Amino acid sequence: MMNHDSNNEQHQILHVSQDDEIMESLILDDDGSSVQQHHRPTSPQSPNSPFNSFLDPPSYADAIFTSFDSNGHDQAIESPAARSGSEDYLHISVTDPQKEQDIATSLVPGAAAFYTYLITTRTNLPEYGGIGAEYAVRRRFRDVVTLSDRLSEAYRGFFIPVRPDKSTVESQVMQKQEFVEQRRVALEKYLRKLAAHPVIGRSEELRLFLEAKGRLPLAKTFDVASRMLDGAVRLPRQLFGGEAELGEVAQPAKGGRDLLRIFKELKQSVANDWVGSKPLVVEEDKEFMERKDKLVDFEHHLSNVSQQAESLVKFQQDMGETVGELGLAFVKLTKFETEEAIFESQRVRAADMRNVATAAVKASRLYRELNTQTIKHLDKLHEYLGTMLAVNNAFSDRSSALLTVQTLSSELASLHSRVEKLEVASSKIFGGDKSRMRKIEELKEAIRVTENAKICADREYERIKENNRSELERIDQERNSDFLSMLRGFVVNQAGYAEKTAAVWEKLAEETAAYSSDSS
Repeated sequence: MMNHDSNNEQHQILHVSQDDEIMESLILDDDGSSVQQHHRPTSPQSPNSPFNSFLDPPSYADAIFTSFDSNGHDQAIESPAARSGSEDYLHISVTDPQKEQDIATSLVPGAAAFYTYLITTRTNLPEYGGIGAEYAVRRRFRDVVTLSDRLSEAYRGFFIPVRPDKSTVESQVMQKQEFVEQRRVALEKYLRKLAAHPVIGRSEELRLFLEAKGRLPLAKTFDVASRMLDGAVRLPRQLFGGEAELGEVAQPAKGGRDLLRIFKELKQSVANDWVGSKPLVVEEDKEFMERKDKLVDFEHHLSNVSQQAESLVKFQQDMGETVGELGLAFVKLTKFETEEAIFESQRVRAADMRNVATAAVKASRLYRELNTQTIKHLDKLHEYLGTMLAVNNAFSDRSSALLTVQTLSSELASLHSRVEKLEVASSKIFGGDKSRMRKIEELKEAIRVTENAKICADREYERIKENNRSELERIDQERNSDFLSMLRGFVVNQAGYAEKTAAVWEKLAEETAAYSSDSS
C-alpha cells in the first residue's frame, strides 16, 4: 500500500549522489570563470517580479512553510486531543536501542541477543501523576507484544492500533542497524497511536508499560470461559464453590486447553452458515450492519487511492531524478564546450547551456522537496489502512462474542431438552428411576452453570457492541478532520512547488528572450 517502504523512499529522495555533487560545484559556484565572463545579460526585473520567487517564494509556497491553522500548529500532525482543544498531552519517544544478552534462556554465551529501547514519557495526565510527570524505562520488543495482547483482551471492541510485526525474516535480510532503526521508528509510531486513543491512552496497562521499571508487570488473564461450555466438571473455580468472573468468562477461545470450546463454536458456526437453521441469537443492529458494509467499501476505495498516491510519489521521484540527470548532462556538455572553445560563439553557447543546467538542477531539487512533502501528507492514507485493520479486529471481537452467546444458547437448549426427555422417561417408572433422577440433577447443575456463563457472555457482547458504537463515532469525526488536513496540505504543497518550479523556468525563459533580442 501507499508508502509501505516510506523510509527507503525518503532516503532515496533525499540522497545526493556523486553526480549531484559535481552538478552543485559546477553550476552554483560563481567564480568568475570564462563561462561567466561571456554570460549573456538578462532583461531587467522589477523587485516585485514573480520570477524572483526562487529566493523569495511566492504566495502558495509561503503557505507551505507556515502553519495551516490560526493556532500555529500543523493540523496534519496534531493528535485528537490537540484537535479537540484539550490541553492534556502524553508524549512518548523511543530512542537509544541497545543490544543485550538473554542470559536466562541462553546456554551458549552471546547466542541469544536482543535489543532494548529507551521509552521516555512526558505527560500532564492525572493517571500518570499530573503536571511535569516524566518516566523512562527500557523495553524489548517482546514487552510490546505482551502489551498488545493485554490490550486486545481487556479492550475488546475498541479500535486498538495494530502493533508492528516481528519481521524475523526481514531482520536477517536487512542490515542490522537499518532494521533496528526501522523497528525503533515503528515502535514509536505505535506507542504514540496508543497514547492518542482516548481510552487506551489512559489505560492501566499502558501506564504500567510506560512507568514500571524492570520486568513488565502485566498479569496474564485466565481464560476460564473455554471450559464453561463443558459444564461444571470442566470449570475448576465452580468445583471449589466460586463463580467465574466476567473477565474470565468473556474471553474468546484459544488453542490447547480450549479445544472443546473451539469444537463447539465451530459446530455452531457451521450450523449458522450451512444447516439453514436460524440461531437463537442473531445480529439485530441494522444500522451497524450498514455502517460495516460502508466501511468495507471505504477500505476498498482507500486501498485504490493509496496505490495511486504511491504511483504519484514514484512519478515525482523519477521526474526529479530525470530532470537532475538532464542538468548533469548539460553540465558535462558545458564543461566540454568551455575547455574546447576556440571561437567566441562556442563560449557563448556554453554560457547558454550553463543556464539550462542551472534551471534543471534547481527544478530537480524542487521535485525532491515536493516529493518529501507529498509523502508526509499522503502517508495519512497508509495510516488509515492500518486503522482499518484495527476496525476489522474490533468487528471480529463482536462476531466472536456473538458466536459465544449463540453457542451457549444452543447448549442451554440442548440441556433443557435432555432434562425433559429424562423426566418423561422417569415418570413412566413407578417410584422413579434413581439413576435417571441423579442424571437430571447433574444436568440441572450444568444448566445453572451454563446460564451464568451466558449472562456473562451477554454482558460482554453488549459491552463490545457499545465499544464499537462509540469508536465508529470517534473515527468518523477524526477521519473528517484528518482528511481535510491531508488534502489541504497536499494541495497547498502541489500549488506552491508548481509555482516555484515555474518561476525557475520563467527566469530561464526571460534569459532566452534576451538572447533573441541580441540576435535580432
